[in-house]
Amino acid sequence: MPVRRTVRLCSVAAALALTATVPAAVATAAESATGSSAALREVLFVGNNWDGTADVIESTGDFARIGRIDVIPDRDERMSEINADPIRWIYFMAIRNSVGEGHDQFVDDMYSTPDGRSVVVSRPSFADVVSLDLATGRINWRFPVAGHRSDHMAVSPDGTRVAVSASTANTVHVLDITTGRELGSFATGDKPHENVFTEDGKHIWNMSIGEVNTALDATWLDWTKGDRRITVADAATFEQVKVIDMRDRLDAAGLRSHSDAVRPAAFSPDESKLYFQVSFFNGFFEYDVAADRITRTKTLPENPATSDDRTTWVNDSRHHGITVKPDGGKICVAGTMDDYATVVDRATLKEGPLVTVSKPYWATVSGDGKSCVVSESGADRVTAIDFATGEKTASVPVGDHPQRVRLGHVEAGWSSPAGG
Repeated sequence: MPVRRTVRLCSVAAALALTATVPAAVATAAESATGSSAALREVLFVGNNWDGTADVIESTGDFARIGRIDVIPDRDERMSEINADPIRWIYFMAIRNSVGEGHDQFVDDMYSTPDGRSVVVSRPSFADVVSLDLATGRINWRFPVAGHRSDHMAVSPDGTRVAVSASTANTVHVLDITTGRELGSFATGDKPHENVFTEDGKHIWNMSIGEVNTALDATWLDWTKGDRRITVADAATFEQVKVIDMRDRLDAAGLRSHSDAVRPAAFSPDESKLYFQVSFFNGFFEYDVAADRITRTKTLPENPATSDDRTTWVNDSRHHGITVKPDGGKICVAGTMDDYATVVDRATLKEGPLVTVSKPYWATVSGDGKSCVVSESGADRVTAIDFATGEKTASVPVGDHPQRVRLGHVEAGWSSPAGG
């Protein structure tokens, strides 16, 4: 069975959205971890942020739900700790009333281990990362991040390491995915968000998005949002290799009115181009990595029903979610505040049908590479869109406020653990 990896820049992605086929060496590593690749079942994990669960659904076809995981089995213990610490309680409530839109954030991102026996989850409101045993639902290990909130993650190509953003500490931790031991960390810009390992595993890209919860959203106040940059770090030494300030690149392209807060982003399969979204913009940009410049801009349609009041847009988002078809021919975009998703031809940048969806918060690629899968956070469902036709092919109900959707594996014959 082929093993496929989906990573995001964001956010990277992630969040963001680099999709590629894993090399044979990585597939061999996964097989070695389980004894046989036939023992694994490819699935999609859907993080239901507000109710603290992750749904497990089929990775292709009708995307039917096959199980559910409780990602906060230790909720009482964590809440006792928070209630006993005034500072932690203040941050917990701040997350609820700002980025959480009045709700607690119990699951942001998740990746399964190569053997399909565990899933690793970042939990923003608890400021930690946990590994959950998929058979029992019990916690294997827990890693509290620096500061007071955990965020997007990325998994290394060989599946052995996971990088997680500590958003209030301007730090990325890199952990051993099996033990939870910290292998290293590196500093970032303000509010690190999406992470991505390059396909060769040598570098980690991190996107910092700055302050997205203030009401200072007018274009001329964009400078108040903080130090927003892409930090490229060596994945072995954790030393900073490069910093990319998109403000300079946007200005050079005549795009001075656009925010430089890079949201979800997606590499082309050869990693020569980066397609990224920014705060407040209904569209995306193409960035040439080698030339270090923005080469094309795509503005997507506005929904007339979307409010013009930028302060009402969730966490400064207009569009939030982007992924690239494995062959590089199509780009799928989640138009979050405009309530649609669409497939864009990469060569011409012409969009296809605008598929009506409710507050789509993420986009990823199905297991067979034929569909774009978006999370409808406003309708508590996941919807598949055919890359070839641009039309919706399936929708499946999931938990409260689905956000990240990640391709992964469970053991063959897996079913939800008790309490899931």
